[in-house]
Amino acid sequence: MALNLDGKKAVVEEVAVYAAKAFSAVAAEYRGLSVTELTELRKTARETGVYLRVVKNTLARRAVAGTEFECMQSGLVGPLLLAFSMEDPGSAGRLIHNFAKTHDKLITKVVAIGGQAYGPAELARLASLPTRDQGIGMLMSVMKAPVGKLARTLAAVRDQKEAA
Repeated sequence: MALNLDGKKAVVEEVAVYAAKAFSAVAAEYRGLSVTELTELRKTARETGVYLRVVKNTLARRAVAGTEFECMQSGLVGPLLLAFSMEDPGSAGRLIHNFAKTHDKLITKVVAIGGQAYGPAELARLASLPTRDQGIGMLMSVMKAPVGKLARTLAAVRDQKEAA
């Protein structure tokens, strides 16, 4: 069913709101995926905090205009779905990367983060970014290491004095 002008404006506004708040975006070609597979992808997207939308390319170009994802406009060609990471920068990349492992018809076209557009080869790197909780855990382990080493050193000095 074709959209009328008001419907198109609503789609552009909706996508623009998510694009303005998103950390990263991935555009992927979904040609050849069944309705069941797309439903599975949408369900996973909802669970992982990714906004996923199939939108016409002209409407997508208008929606991302004025956002940091404006750099994607030249790559929006063919039947594409847009995935926006709403919770952490790597969530859209992880979603598309993991789904493409089992569904070879999902082909990444453009990856965008920080106002830069990258080719499909960068999807794996985006997908490997840690989540917020993982990043905090890594930071805490780095901060804890010197304190632990100091405590072990002081304990060794104490034990050495007790033995003498």
